[in-house]
Amino acid sequence: MIKILRFELVPGADEAAFLEADKQVQAEYSYQQPGLVRRTTARGDDGRWVVIGLWRSAEAAAAADQAWGQDPVTAAYMRFVAPDSATVEGYVEVG
Repeated sequence: MIKILRFELVPGADEAAFLEADKQVQAEYSYQQPGLVRRTTARGDDGRWVVIGLWRSAEAAAAADQAWGQDPVTAAYMRFVAPDSATVEGYVEVG
């Protein structure tokens, strides 16, 4: 399962502080979730961001999604994300 989060930072956000929050989410939350194979964050030329997660199963991704909103590390991270800009897509690997 591949999950893609696309978003913009809130206006005036400190990009360096966001990247620190991203590192914290990666180390203290994401890689603690059963079934996560890989997570990466990237910024486009247009200023939009993308986080791509590769999961062993859709069930593992769904469990992490449910826990996301209950974790203080992820709550701090989401303060940087412009809510109206965020979209999440999921893809099932084939072949």
